[in-house]
This record gives sequence, C-alpha cells and structure tokens, in this order.
Amino acid sequence: MIDQAGVLGSVRRGMIPAHIYNDEHVFALEKERVFGRAWTFVAHESEIPSAGDYVVRRVLDDSFIVVRDEKGEIHAHFNMCLHRGMQVCRAEMGNASHFRCPYHGWSYRNDGRIVGLPFHQDAYGGEAGFKRKSQRLLRAPNIGSHNGMIFISLADDAPPLRDYLGDFAFYLDYYTKQSPSGIEMRGPQRWRVKANWKIGAENFAGDMYHTPQTHTSVVEIGLFREPKAEKRRDGATYWAGNGGGTTYKLPPGDLDERLRYVGYPDEMITRMKREWSREQCDVIGRDGFMISAATVFPNLSFVHNWPRVEDSEDVVPFISVRQWQPISHDETEILSWFAVDAEAPEEFKRLSYKAYLMCFGSTGMFEQDDVENWVSLTNTAAGSMARRLMLNSRMGLLEDGTEVSPSLPPERFSGPGIARTGYSEHNQRELLLRWADHMERPMPKAAGVEVGVNGQRAEAGK
Repeated sequence: MIDQAGVLGSVRRGMIPAHIYNDEHVFALEKERVFGRAWTFVAHESEIPSAGDYVVRRVLDDSFIVVRDEKGEIHAHFNMCLHRGMQVCRAEMGNASHFRCPYHGWSYRNDGRIVGLPFHQDAYGGEAGFKRKSQRLLRAPNIGSHNGMIFISLADDAPPLRDYLGDFAFYLDYYTKQSPSGIEMRGPQRWRVKANWKIGAENFAGDMYHTPQTHTSVVEIGLFREPKAEKRRDGATYWAGNGGGTTYKLPPGDLDERLRYVGYPDEMITRMKREWSREQCDVIGRDGFMISAATVFPNLSFVHNWPRVEDSEDVVPFISVRQWQPISHDETEILSWFAVDAEAPEEFKRLSYKAYLMCFGSTGMFEQDDVENWVSLTNTAAGSMARRLMLNSRMGLLEDGTEVSPSLPPERFSGPGIARTGYSEHNQRELLLRWADHMERPMPKAAGVEVGVNGQRAEAGK
C-alpha cells in the first residue's frame, strides 16, 4: 500500500515521489479516481462521418462503440451484450446498421436499442419473462463534443465538457478549427511502450527544457529553420482551464507573415483569420507566439510543428492528436492521429502527413528520442531506491515559492490563463495538481442497471 496523504502532499509541493511512475497501487487508484471521473477523448466526428459508421475505443478496461446512428446522432455504447456480457462488436471500425452478439445472437440497432432476441417466447415466455421493449446497450454516463472532438466521462456527476475544458478551449481552436469545416483525422496509429502514461502527458504539457538535450540531433541535421534547440526558452508556456502547452517565439512580422513562416499557404491563412477571434490572432500576430505541444488532463495531447520535407528549404506544418492510454502501471498504448484542416489543399495534406510521419509517427525521429527516456525513467522508478527519492519538480520557483520569471501581462500575451517565458515546470505541476485532486477523492458508487425488468436502475451495490 502507499502513503496516499504523504504522496499527494509531496506532489502539491512540487516534490514528486519517484515511484508514482511505476507503482501498481497508484495505478489502481488512477483507474478508479482519475479515469473514472475525468472527460476522456474517444474519437473525432470525421472518423464516423456517415450513418452507421463506428469505431471501438477504450477508457482503460471499458470498451465503447462510438457510432453515428441512422438519424445522424452520435452514441457511445458500452461494448457488452445485455445477455451474458460478450463483446457485441469485435471489429475496431466499420459501418453497421445493427450489432449482433456472436455468442447467443442478440442484436441491437446502432442507436443501442435491442431488436433481436432469439426464441424470446420459448426461452423467456415473451415480455412476461424479459421486458425487451426499451432495453438498450448501456450508454456511457456522459458524452460531449467540442469542435468535433468526442469525449466521454464515466462519472454520473461530471461537469459539462465545455466547463471541464475551461479556457483551454481557446487554445484547442488552433488545432481543431482552422476553417468552418474543422479538421479531418487519419488513424490512429497504435503502438505500446513500456512507460508510465503520466510521463508523456507531462512532457507535452510543458517540457521545453528537454528539447536542447533530447532533440539536439533533429535540429542539427537541419530539419527545422531554428538554428538552435535552445530557442525553446524564448517561447512561452501557458496553462488555462484543464490544459496547457508550449509555444515557439516567431521572428518579427504580422499575422500573415508569421503564419507563412511556419508554412501555411495564403488560402488557409485567409480562413484562419475569419475563424479565429481577435485574441487568438493576436497571440500569433501581435505577441509572436506560435502554438506547439499541449496536453488536456488527463491523457490527451497535441503537437503542432513545421519541419522541412522532401529535400526542400520550405517547411510544412502538421498537427498530431495523441492519447496516452494506460495499459498498466508500467505500460502505455499510444494512439496517434494525423489531423489537418478539412479545407486544406490536397498537396498540403499530402506533405503535412509526410511531416507528421517523419516527426511523430510510430517511427518518427522525435518519437524515438522521447520514448528512450520514458522507458528508462519507468524502469528506474520500479526499484526500492526510487521509494526514497523525491524528484524536484519546482523549476521556475525559488525555495520560498517566489517565481523566477513573472507571468506575462495581457499586453505581451493575449490568451487566457497564465503564460510565462523561459524554462520552468509550472505546467507539469498544474497537471499533477489535478492528478492529486482526483486521487484524493473517492468515487461515489454508481447506480446499477438491471436488464430485462421494468425500470433499469438499481441501488448501488445490489
């Protein structure tokens, strides 16, 4: 067992017990209190554009069918037959008007309602034994969508998704709303790494400090215009609502010139200026900060970067959406999507996809650099010595809590939340503060669901 109060108290001081990155008891609590409570990304609407389109996604051990029904409405059905609990859908994606359980043949419409129960009269005496009417696959307790991004929460009392995102929704638009049509997503690529899920989430939330060391070779081979990896310190980190991220500092210029600098063609720039608010445009055009990596608590991250591709001096921007799906305390499945403006020119989409694969696909150059570190960290955190070590995550603070660099005033950073330049671990601390808040509070017992009787809700624990 863990000293929960001691661990959470240390985390809130910015001193991290090293073993939380490889601890079975910690992970057991995370499954219940973090992933049982938070909003978790499961799909994008572009993955299920037509009636009957579906994908099967997990929130840890729980499998959900995310499907668009015949009326165009989106559902998230718990992927478990009402009869004996078999998975109803075994494929990862496809199109279906109905789902039929392979065990005993019970079938359901894609809106979740049961329509087929073999030998209903013979086996149950019809409705007198099993109330088929109004029975349906179990719904995710809460489902929400923002800019086409579909999230579910397993908590009955979850706040509305928009409230959960808070001011991070301002920054989410840079990745998912570059035109009225939004984005289209390809993927996901999936691979597993022997690393704890929190490490990647923290890294993408605000770790500009690792770039000069971990990714030096990527800069030295000329993949980017910036001559030195150390330029990351000139950018700003920001934290707003339930997420935060990093930016690059751009050379002088107006909004159009700065968007061209990172590779966007004029026709896309025109749409961005129409779609984004004045403040969103000002972060780039007035303040000179280009949005880069980010994380929404607990395990959804974004990447925006602009490497050179195809032996050209020109750069091409790409956007990647990724999820750190925990498998266990020491293993993570990474789901990685390529995202691009749905109205972008086809040649731009082609080159942007190539840029994504080169940098952050399963064999991407950045990906290989990062995973080497994360696997090593997780392995080292498993031993007895790690239980003695408190990692210092107080970068950016003096011992008395005074900030090394003050937050940027509104005249220097137009976005919401708190932004700072220079190296720090403010964002990683914010992410872990939310982790500690979730870990501290037990989950209330959810009401049970009884199948085939009048009124499906039952008291918790019965």
